[in-house]
Amino acid sequence: MRRWVLPPLLLAALAGIWQVAATNGTIADALGIEPFLVPSTSEVASALWESRGLLADNAWVTLREILLGFGCALVLGLGFAVAMRLSETLRLAAYPLVVASQTIPIIVIAPILVTWFGFGIVPKLLIVALICFFPIAVTTLDGLRSVDPAALKLMRTLDASRWQTFRRVEIPTALPASFSGAKVAVVIAPIGAVFAEWTGSSSGLGHLILQDNAQLEVAREFAAIVVLSAIALTLFAIVSVAERLIVTWR
Repeated sequence: MRRWVLPPLLLAALAGIWQVAATNGTIADALGIEPFLVPSTSEVASALWESRGLLADNAWVTLREILLGFGCALVLGLGFAVAMRLSETLRLAAYPLVVASQTIPIIVIAPILVTWFGFGIVPKLLIVALICFFPIAVTTLDGLRSVDPAALKLMRTLDASRWQTFRRVEIPTALPASFSGAKVAVVIAPIGAVFAEWTGSSSGLGHLILQDNAQLEVAREFAAIVVLSAIALTLFAIVSVAERLIVTWR
C-alpha cells in the first residue's frame, strides 16, 4: 500500500507547496522575476484542461517519435549486444567506439541530422534511437557476459551446442539487465524527442514548449512539461509490467 499511496501523497504535498509559494510570490521574489512567469499549480491544471486538444495533438506527434525511435534502438541495441557476445573480435573492435559515441553531445549531432535528412520524422527517430541505443546495448552485453561459469561448464558437460547454451543459459541471464537498460532508455527517450523538435519541427511537445516560451505562455509551457513527464512515466510502467510478465523467475 505504501508503494501506491506515498508517491501521490508526496506529489500532492509538493503541488500544494508550489501553489502557495507561486500565489504569494515567494518563488518570483526568490528568482527576481515577474510573478506572472511563475504559474501556480491551479493555473497549470487550468492550462491542461483548456488546451487539452492542442496538447493531445502535439503529444501524439512526440509519442510517435519516442515509440519508433525506442523500437529502433531496442532492435539495434539487442542485436549489437548479441553480435558482440558471439564475436570476441567484434566486441574488441566495436565496444570502445560505442562508448566513444556517447562523448558527443546529442545537441551537437541533431542539427547535422536535420541538415542531412530534412525536417521530417527521420532525424527525430535517429536522435531518439541514438540516445536509447547505448543503455540497451551495454546492459544487455553485460548481462550476457555475467553468466555463471558453472552453468556454462554444465552445458558443455551435457554436450550442448553453442545455440542451446545461448538460448537456455545466456539469454535468461541477460534478460533482467536488458530490461534495466530498456527502462533507462525509455525514460530518456522523451529528452531526445524534445531535442530533435527544438532543432527543427513544426509540431510536437518540444515545438510547443519553444513556442509558448517565446509567447510567455508559461502555464501552458508547464502543462506541456507535465504531459511529457506523464508519457515517460507511462512508458516506464509498461516496460516494468513487461519485465514482470517475461522475467518470471526474478
